[in-house]
Amino acid sequence: MSGSAAMARQRQPDKPSGEGDLDCWTCERTAVGACRFCGRGTCRDHTRQHPFVIDVFRGTRHDGLRALVVEDALHCGVCKPRSEPVDLPELE
Repeated sequence: MSGSAAMARQRQPDKPSGEGDLDCWTCERTAVGACRFCGRGTCRDHTRQHPFVIDVFRGTRHDGLRALVVEDALHCGVCKPRSEPVDLPELE
């Protein structure tokens, strides 16, 4: 392989230093993704899975509310998503 071909394979897209880099919140290794709930970076060793509600709707065939859920959303294992809604009276 010629020198120019090898350089072309190694060339990375131009981006400012640090942009797009995400480290694991727990061990500071390179993250594979960001927690769906808090945004913290997580590596493969510290990644957990947690259900995430994408949308809530009332269908025409069912009287109650239904939810569209992703069963295995990326979770950092550090944050604690609440199982119950939180009242926000100050926003009313």
